[in-house]
Amino acid sequence: MFKQSIFLRIYGGLVILVVLVALFGYLFVQIINYKRAQEYRQSLTDGISLVISEGIARQPSLQEKLDWISDASDLLELPVYYLHKNKVDLTRAEQRRLEEEKAVVRYDAQNETSYIVKSIKNDPEHILYMSAKAKDLNEQLMRVIPIFIWDYLAYYPGQEKEELEKLQPHFKYHVEIKNLSELNLDTEQTSRILLDHNIVSYRDSASESGTTITIYSPKPQAPREVLVIGPIPLFNWMPIELATGVTLLSLFVLSLGVYGLLVPMQRRLREVNYALNRMKSGDLSLRLPVNGADEMASLASNYNSMSDHIQRLIESQRELMRAVSHELRTPVARIRFGMEMLAEEDNYQDRLNQVEQIDKDIEALNNLIDEIMTYAKLEQGTPSFDFERISLVEVLDQVVSETEALKTQKEIILNAPAANVEVDAEYRYLHRVVQNLVGNAVRYCDDKVLITGGINERGFAYICVEDDGCGIPEADRKRVFEAFARLDGSRTRASGGYGLGLSIVSRIAYWFGGKVEVDESPSLGGARFTMTWPSRRFKNRRVKTN
Repeated sequence: MFKQSIFLRIYGGLVILVVLVALFGYLFVQIINYKRAQEYRQSLTDGISLVISEGIARQPSLQEKLDWISDASDLLELPVYYLHKNKVDLTRAEQRRLEEEKAVVRYDAQNETSYIVKSIKNDPEHILYMSAKAKDLNEQLMRVIPIFIWDYLAYYPGQEKEELEKLQPHFKYHVEIKNLSELNLDTEQTSRILLDHNIVSYRDSASESGTTITIYSPKPQAPREVLVIGPIPLFNWMPIELATGVTLLSLFVLSLGVYGLLVPMQRRLREVNYALNRMKSGDLSLRLPVNGADEMASLASNYNSMSDHIQRLIESQRELMRAVSHELRTPVARIRFGMEMLAEEDNYQDRLNQVEQIDKDIEALNNLIDEIMTYAKLEQGTPSFDFERISLVEVLDQVVSETEALKTQKEIILNAPAANVEVDAEYRYLHRVVQNLVGNAVRYCDDKVLITGGINERGFAYICVEDDGCGIPEADRKRVFEAFARLDGSRTRASGGYGLGLSIVSRIAYWFGGKVEVDESPSLGGARFTMTWPSRRFKNRRVKTN
């Protein structure tokens, strides 16, 4: 069902496409955020690592440096190592960052651990190496940043603001010293500042910056001078720029996928439209490729069948016109000739004979017209069938009785089916099939005609008419069902018929949903005509076919 419905395939393709695009968007955000998170960690560590490096560089001896590092490690609550630079493998990009006095941050996703590497001023042979859980790194750095900055500024009494301006390029956030009166703090916060306590202020914003942190740290022994650090934006996993970009990219990929799903159907519709335009111009030779089993394949198949049917109708109409013009001329010419003879005939008995002959010609002409109308009606696809349950033996018996009444001097043998064998058919047309087949067999047999019927093992009804005549060559067996085709080449009354009987049988078999075939009779040696059709056509027996 899924393969046979183009719309289900499109809907299913859309669902799969949406899932893939969602997965793509998720992976894309993860990759981008991995890069952003790395840059964010580096931006937080650049300034503080420089201050720590400066603090170490000021220590005059190695032991004092190690003691300072130990104190810093306790303050940070992180392991801090003083290593020779050859013990850490650095990439060129990392070496370049160290040369620019920036920190190198490495992230181990498996252990969720960040490693910080920083060069030491005036000590090119050693580096600082720190490690911390990624989720704790930001909090620990925020807590100790004011302590290390005030420690750094302690070496520049009275010049704190000037030195802080020199450090500002190394910080990605604002760092300055303000008077307590300049700050927009409430009473509680002011009291805590005067008590020499640090204050961390969080602020949520609906703008792209999101949540930010501002740190207020009073100067030791001078609490009215406050170090203001921030606002420092917290890492936002989905900023508006990233959300907008991912959404637009996903929509673009989704639109490409939808276009890819619709292109095959558009191409096939274009082929159908082109074929219809060719048909409109009178060219019926084009056929559409039938690929798959969906609605478009069904449309292409129906178009091909329609083209074949129209082309066959046109050819049939042309052949019918040619044949009718020839068939009508013969009886009309005989009638005209009889009328001329009648006008010149003086003997009464001869005149009666001539009138009788003219009447036969008129009857033949009437029969021909009836055959032509029946054939044309069946060929154009406009018959109205009233299907009903019919006793097959009754139809065969009636045709046998009618044929024997003609005193053809032929032996008609009926192998009648059981009386309870019933089939779905239209009585009038089924009688016409049996009548035409038997009449054709009587006309060309030597002595015997065998008629059988019933329902075969596949559930198909069948009628079989055999004769002991000369049979039909295999090369001509398809041609016998063409209109006005007579293999003996004769169109005289001696051969009988007009070449339409078997054509009518073929069309009735078609509209019954079956077929008619001809081969050699295994018992009589002549021709054997067999028509088969479904013994049960529809649940409702009365069906009108247009």
